[in-house]
Amino acid sequence: MTKTVTAVLGTRDEWTVMSTPVGRMMLIGDDDVLHFVHLPDSFESNAFDRHREGRPSAVVAAAEQIDAYFRGDLKEFSLPLDPAGTDFQRRVWFALADIAYGTTESYGDLAVRVGNPKACRAVGMANGRNPIPLVLPCHRVIGANGGLTGYGGGLELKQRLLDHEGTGRLSVTTGGRRAS
Repeated sequence: MTKTVTAVLGTRDEWTVMSTPVGRMMLIGDDDVLHFVHLPDSFESNAFDRHREGRPSAVVAAAEQIDAYFRGDLKEFSLPLDPAGTDFQRRVWFALADIAYGTTESYGDLAVRVGNPKACRAVGMANGRNPIPLVLPCHRVIGANGGLTGYGGGLELKQRLLDHEGTGRLSVTTGGRRAS
């Protein structure tokens, strides 16, 4: 089950909803930067101000690149991003962009890359709060044993995204055990 997000927009932000092969996604940003990507089933568009529905430049660019990603024509996003978070969270989120399409990385490896090898749990928490999933590909982060672990859009969506990228079937980790 996914968590529904609350309707919070910056002063210049506008939002749009786009259809993708995995469901409807909401994009929020302004002419300069993308601030949020909400995964399918994680938002209720009627909770957002209808007067703020629109397609500013950064949102249009994001929609075009997400479409290209799902067509298989794009392997690396190139968008102006400004996710709101702590310095540590932002380091983790931007480090996600370095995980190549079709590959995965463990939380521990990501912690090492952000300069804090003992911060696996903190990296996992930051990963879970990623406001721009898919573009900052938190779905590519897996458990130390190679299994699927939590994902804001649910493990089924995480698996679908990894399958789309040709990563192959990973096992789901539940309660310290692996299930396939």
